[in-house]
Amino acid sequence: MTWLAELLQNDSVARTILILAVVISSGIYLGKIKVFGISLGITWVLFVGLALGHFGFSVQPEILHFIKEFGLILFVYSIGMQVGPGFFSSFKQGGIRLNMLATGVVLLGVFTVLVFFWLTDYPMTTLVGIMSCAVTNTPGLGAAQQAYLEMHQSNTPDIALGYAVAYPLGVVGIIAATILIRVLYKIKFENESRRMQDEYEHQHNSFVLASVELLNPALFGKTVEEIHNLSNTQFVVSRVLKCDQRIELCNNATKLEQNDKILIATDAGDLHSVIAFFGKSIEMDWNKIPSELVSRRILLTKSNINGKTLGSLHLRKLYGVNVTRVNRSGMDLLASPSLTLHMGDRLMVVGSLESIQKIESLLGNSLKRLREPNLIPIFLGIILGVLLGSIPIRFPGIPQAVKLGLAGGPLIIAILLSRFGPKYGLLTYTTMSANLMLRELGITLLLCSVGIGAGDRFVETVFNTQGLSWVGMGFVITVLPLLIIGILARGVFKLNYLDIMGLLSGSMTDPPALAYANSSSGSDQPVVAYSTVYPLTMFLRVLCA
Repeated sequence: MTWLAELLQNDSVARTILILAVVISSGIYLGKIKVFGISLGITWVLFVGLALGHFGFSVQPEILHFIKEFGLILFVYSIGMQVGPGFFSSFKQGGIRLNMLATGVVLLGVFTVLVFFWLTDYPMTTLVGIMSCAVTNTPGLGAAQQAYLEMHQSNTPDIALGYAVAYPLGVVGIIAATILIRVLYKIKFENESRRMQDEYEHQHNSFVLASVELLNPALFGKTVEEIHNLSNTQFVVSRVLKCDQRIELCNNATKLEQNDKILIATDAGDLHSVIAFFGKSIEMDWNKIPSELVSRRILLTKSNINGKTLGSLHLRKLYGVNVTRVNRSGMDLLASPSLTLHMGDRLMVVGSLESIQKIESLLGNSLKRLREPNLIPIFLGIILGVLLGSIPIRFPGIPQAVKLGLAGGPLIIAILLSRFGPKYGLLTYTTMSANLMLRELGITLLLCSVGIGAGDRFVETVFNTQGLSWVGMGFVITVLPLLIIGILARGVFKLNYLDIMGLLSGSMTDPPALAYANSSSGSDQPVVAYSTVYPLTMFLRVLCA
């Protein structure tokens, strides 16, 4: 067994990989254990890392730092790619309120630090280090160190030491605050998810199909294009049943006559006005009426179509088919000519069998092609994200230039690429499983490296009089502002708990807390709130430090 002893004792690549694998696998396994229905989930990776670090299983600091930063980049980039397509619409709907609440968390934390400064004998340098760790904000730590250096022309270890002690418990404090709010309001995740889905469908006017009979004399004998010009609402006229029981596929030149029965696609919010515009609603099963027309969902997998608008394809004119709706990420969208198509969209196409086969060839309809990873956009985004995060932005009165860092830069670039990339022909599609793999791999590498790095001095520092007081102050700085704002968000503003979890995680710029929110809730909704408040919060954290 000398080979095993050599493996564990020598500072080799194999030993480093072994330690990382043991920490991550053990932490994930322990994260599945629930006590009183509550589990800390993937945060257990941090605790296992602390334990192994304490017992001497160390890794070279340079390697550990690289693993931590690379894991952070993977995590935030996957988040940005996921939330990007709907980020700006979500920001318009509730972004200002979420950012105001996040600002409240930051200011309450600063006020708590000032109270400790007035009530205790600890220097501000130590308290700033504790605050940066309590809110798990590394850039804030750097800003505080730089400010002290410029004021005193020397470094102080108090800031970094305070940070190292309380950072792991800062993560736990954030998670504890979200759990306390959940217990206080007796919140059930399934109810919050159902409420969130109802709100989303209401805000986005979910797609519906309707059968109507044409009774409006003003529309008799007019073409579909002329009828569109008379209405301010968006709808798609898919098929028409004539008086002689013939079903015709509609295009812009199709003339509609009195008593024609029409199948229309529109938004739920416009349904009643569209029905009143045409005539009256009727009950019809179009599938039971003999016809040569068939409908089929076709998957967009051709990269040359990605980013084009539906109208630019001229499917009606060239192929004689209608697209009634487009399904994207589980949500049906109205097939308007201005709709930009994305890789992975599912188009509901109506037409003859021969025409639909041509459309399949045009769009791809190959699940195998969709499963192939698109690595170039990922690494291109990381390149741009690192460059953006490294740009120094100077503000008057701040001693250190503000940078978005390796978290903020890739996050913002990922949001922009996933939102606007398809419009410029950039293929940004990744399957949900691939995105989830990147996210989970990134957060486990981050937690593992943080735990191992702090483990060698964690117990020694914490379990003495000074260390315990640091931990206590850090816990108060973490939990008190989160509880106040969390109660305000739920009790006064009636925010969904999933949004509150993302808000609290983002206000602390804390990826591990976000990972806990996602895993415990079984929903990705916290990611949206996290991404909404992250940029402003990062700036405020650095400014306050």
